[in-house]
Amino acid sequence: MAATAPLKFLTVAAKAKHTATVIFVHGLGDSGAGWKPVAEMLGQDPKLRHVKWILPHAPSIPVTANFGMEMPSWFDIANFDWKPPEDEQGMNKTANLLRQLIADEVKEGIPSERIVLGGFSQGGAMTLLTSLTTEKKFGGLVVLSAWLPLAQKWASDPAAVKNTSFTKTPLFWAHGEADPLIPIAIAKRSTEAVKSTLGVTDATKDSLVGLTFRTYPGMQHSTCMEELTHLLEWLGSVVPPETS
Repeated sequence: MAATAPLKFLTVAAKAKHTATVIFVHGLGDSGAGWKPVAEMLGQDPKLRHVKWILPHAPSIPVTANFGMEMPSWFDIANFDWKPPEDEQGMNKTANLLRQLIADEVKEGIPSERIVLGGFSQGGAMTLLTSLTTEKKFGGLVVLSAWLPLAQKWASDPAAVKNTSFTKTPLFWAHGEADPLIPIAIAKRSTEAVKSTLGVTDATKDSLVGLTFRTYPGMQHSTCMEELTHLLEWLGSVVPPETS
């Protein structure tokens, strides 16, 4: 069987010496280009000028919930109720491709502890699944307007979690309270599962290790400047510029 082609991606270069990387995974029907303006804006801030951004593009596949139409998607979606069945095979295929991007960064000299994996919607779900099944400690994880995939699997089979550092990793999770596509109730249920099933604790003002969960009144399935400002401050804390 032919090997799966590696992911294509955009890069937003660090503005200063490159010492940290953010790999950000877009949502359904989008591309890495959709998040390039955000990466460029955040990368201008002095707190993040050392950060390189990698913005991968999903391949186009038929999506069941969209009547089988082909569109950029990290895995098939059976329905927009976000209930089983879930495309575990497709998710694992994407996780392997994202792991290759991570491995390539490590080969380039960026330790995994200086890599932040994140994503929006479907990309946020892939962030969680990839981090749970990757035996590396990340600098942080970003989940925007998303949900915990395969929640029943983690609850019934704790050994499926391969990342022993998951509970020690800073996790920034944000969601719009007016999201019509992935309702805030799903995000709340997911964050509770991350804590009760996976053992993640809430971050504190003294430590960003664990879950930082923020919600935004009026925000739909999108982002807003307040959310991006909070994300910028959080990223600047979990992968700060190196002083030496």
